[in-house]
Amino acid sequence: MKKVGIVLMCLLMPAASIAAEPTKSAHSVQNQAEQNTKLSVDVLWQLSRIGNPIISPNGEYIIAPVTQYDVPEDKGVTQLWLFDKDGKGQRALTAEGQRASEATFSPDGKTLAFISKRNKDDAGQVYLLPLDKAGEAQRLTNVPGGVKGLKWVGENVYFISRIFPGKNWDEMATQLKANKDNKVSAHQWNALPFSSFDHWIEEDRQAHVFRIPAKGGEVEAITQPLNKQLPRSSQSSGNYDISPDEQFIAFNSNGWDNQVDPKVDIFMAKIGSGKVVNLTPKNEAPDSNPTFSPDGKTLAFTRQLIHGFYADTANLVLLDVKKRTERVITTDWDRSVARFSWTADNKGFYAAIDDAATRRIFHINASNGKVKPITKQTNFGAPAIANDGTIVAANDSFLYPARLVKINPSNGKTTRLDSFNDDILANVDMGTYESVTYKGYNDEDVQMWVHYPPGFDKSKKYPLMMLIHGGPHSAISDGFHYRWNAQTFASWGYVTAWPNFHGSNSFGQDYTDSINPDWKNKSLEDVFKATDWFKAKDWIDNERLVAGGASYGGYLSSIILGQKDQPFNALFIHAAVYNMYSQMAADFSVHSTRFGDYWDNPEIYKSISPHYGAENFNTPTLVVHGQLDYRVPVGQGFELFRTLQTKGIESRMIYFPDENHWIMKPNNSIYWYNEVEKWMNQHAEPGAK
Repeated sequence: MKKVGIVLMCLLMPAASIAAEPTKSAHSVQNQAEQNTKLSVDVLWQLSRIGNPIISPNGEYIIAPVTQYDVPEDKGVTQLWLFDKDGKGQRALTAEGQRASEATFSPDGKTLAFISKRNKDDAGQVYLLPLDKAGEAQRLTNVPGGVKGLKWVGENVYFISRIFPGKNWDEMATQLKANKDNKVSAHQWNALPFSSFDHWIEEDRQAHVFRIPAKGGEVEAITQPLNKQLPRSSQSSGNYDISPDEQFIAFNSNGWDNQVDPKVDIFMAKIGSGKVVNLTPKNEAPDSNPTFSPDGKTLAFTRQLIHGFYADTANLVLLDVKKRTERVITTDWDRSVARFSWTADNKGFYAAIDDAATRRIFHINASNGKVKPITKQTNFGAPAIANDGTIVAANDSFLYPARLVKINPSNGKTTRLDSFNDDILANVDMGTYESVTYKGYNDEDVQMWVHYPPGFDKSKKYPLMMLIHGGPHSAISDGFHYRWNAQTFASWGYVTAWPNFHGSNSFGQDYTDSINPDWKNKSLEDVFKATDWFKAKDWIDNERLVAGGASYGGYLSSIILGQKDQPFNALFIHAAVYNMYSQMAADFSVHSTRFGDYWDNPEIYKSISPHYGAENFNTPTLVVHGQLDYRVPVGQGFELFRTLQTKGIESRMIYFPDENHWIMKPNNSIYWYNEVEKWMNQHAEPGAK
């Protein structure tokens, strides 16, 4: 039986490397035109990428970040764009070549705050841009080390900055310069955490919330006097909120001294009082996303209950700020609340929530917790809501990249507000896709997305590319994926599949948690039964089967590699957890918090670690890994490659010294896609027969 190539979930895309040419022959122009009739990787990098929008309180202004890439220069630039609320126009607000991020409106909606690094800035700073009159953006802050996590409440702009405790701003600037000029490259840690995904965490710095008057003035420390820092691994505007009257701050911090397994709690303090209270001391799992109601009387946040299980169902909790009593309002709904925003009348929320492999907009009643679906098909990002009830969001699907839309809350219908990418996609044949359900582990229903190549003809036979998503507690939903685009893979001449196997989220708590601690068997059976589903189709060539995945998808692909009888001609394994023991070198150690470390429960790790299946390895395998991957350290990839080479198995290692868990740079991504295509083509000839 032939074996096939694996594809992973966490990567970017391959295609032919692009070289700038002063002139192009008629033949090359014609070839490019023919290539652009399909969703090639070159087309992917031509597309403008719209981020989540914001809307002014009165609904007058709608703004979203738009990122565009210059492939020859190997970089992208993000600008803020202003969109007409009737969809009749759009224009850039910030200058080309100057990055802009985290836009937020003033309470009166007349001024925009955002982060940019301009002129002689050493790091990103807050800039203010008037919207009701002509004028250039003016810098508000000059904070050593930069700012992030913007909020504008009342008369002040709030932000997060990582500081050296005990140093003033001048001393901090001196320290940062000394660190930059220091010829010693060593890092030192005496406690966890030491890294997060792709960056080292400096032990002698802390993240705190500060504020500055919007009209200018001195920066005031908000959380530092409370002796409680924000979570060390990562911070964003979602880690804190300010009451509308600027009396209180609610924020996340570690609720105990243990930094190995932090207890994410919500703390609240009256600003300037120096006193702080832990609102969630009894819950060991994360309490996150503190958000005050527009009237300031209620604090909403999400709560999980299982410490060490990041995909545990997140329920919505409402806390009476004055009485300090709380109500959990979504316990009867088996979905995780995320990306939520209060309505202006304090009576409810709109939220973008993963539901059965689709990210839909829901309304949640704050009084009784009743949940109402607003949208049906395709994916939606976090909704932005004006005081008059206008809802805008980014919307995408497998067949189109993110668009800016206005959503009718009564029926879910959308009105498009932008025109990006229409010219590029006008002549692109995107192929087709559908959602199917098949019987997987224990004869239980498993949802799967099936993508067909352009011009698909059921009277012919096609090769199959089985895609195995990462997480594992995520799901492939009906959205446009740049790093892992199934329609691009299909354009090569493959039927491609994304099964949402056991462990995937958005199908309920039991389904998501069903693979813990046994990461191996249920998901593996789901993938094999998905393959059997295809093999029974007249339009699949059973001699041309390939598969691949990244992160957990790479893990499961490595498990497949160790099976004596598996159907794939070749595998593609990216950023794989290959050795469960070596994973202790990562910023995240699988299972240790919830089920114990390998010295406590060695049988768990031995039973599910892919490297124990090496004696059965016998399948051509492409291995890919990035040096800056601290979530799954690069040694995992080299361990796998050395094992394959030692056993004399056809294999190839692609190493990116400047990439992390994902392949993010344009030319590296293009190279990645092209190398994946070559590997797949080598072991499973593309196209219909």
